[in-house]
Amino acid sequence: MKISDSMREAINEQIKAEFDSAYIYLAMSAYFKSSGLDGMAHWMKKQYKEEVEHAEKFIDYLYERGERVIIPDIAKPKESYSDALEVFKTAYAHEQYVTSRIYKLVDLAVSEKDYATQSMLKWFVDEQMEEEDNTGSIVAKFELLGNDKHSVYMIDRELASR
Repeated sequence: MKISDSMREAINEQIKAEFDSAYIYLAMSAYFKSSGLDGMAHWMKKQYKEEVEHAEKFIDYLYERGERVIIPDIAKPKESYSDALEVFKTAYAHEQYVTSRIYKLVDLAVSEKDYATQSMLKWFVDEQMEEEDNTGSIVAKFELLGNDKHSVYMIDRELASR
């Protein structure tokens, strides 16, 4: 059974948002790598791969519903930051933004009584809780430990184990 035009368009827009997210995290990884923070670069590279997987989940869903997928242009991400804390605050705010987008998709699915899409989106709701928790906890570590070289080194080592 096909989904509504509005739902297809909204999911295609979310595919763009997921690829934009991937690109943002890839740029953050590159920033960290060039700053000698290999653990943080590794963590962001994992985030990049997860975001690509999220986009692919939406793409596969549209295919399953017999819909056309539109592969979007990807926005150019920010290239530099003042420090590691700014990067993670940006990542946390970005995850909150993505969560709001997922909630809007859920609202649309509910209003259209699109139960299959509601079911598929539950995974994304749960995933966004995890994404916000992960990035938010890193920001909290910086706020607890500080943003000096020693703290950055400790957090970098911890993130390398992801």
